[in-house]
Amino acid sequence: MESWQKVLILLYGLINLIVFIKGFFMCRDKKAAYTLTPKLTLLGIFAWGDAVVFGLFWFFVSLASLILNDSLLFLFIISVFWVVRSFGETIYWFNQQFAQKVYSWNEPQNLKFHWLFHNDSIWYGFQIFWQCISVISIIASVYLGNLWLRRIS
Repeated sequence: MESWQKVLILLYGLINLIVFIKGFFMCRDKKAAYTLTPKLTLLGIFAWGDAVVFGLFWFFVSLASLILNDSLLFLFIISVFWVVRSFGETIYWFNQQFAQKVYSWNEPQNLKFHWLFHNDSIWYGFQIFWQCISVISIIASVYLGNLWLRRIS
């Protein structure tokens, strides 16, 4: 692994450790587990409750990748994570279309791109967006998994 890759993975791990700590206190002390965290979306963290789990998860993924000296494994884990996360989001937004209970953060007028969809069809928009992320993640996982398996064999 190149030194710049080690630095990036180390930074990723440290940022996620900080996110975990912040999420822990936001959930425990401020009871803000459902408070949205738009700046953390690229980490797969949509609310402070996610930060508690995923912050720690990404910290340990980074640590394992550094110990194993394997940046390709790190990328492979990220791609598999996004397969699972995007499937979950696809199912969530599909179910939201038929749910009786609508949380305030999921009301159509409170969602990004409501200006484009104008009604609860925004939920369909989010569902198909996450389906696209699923496709990209699956392809990346197959590709990176193949590269990783070739390298370790």
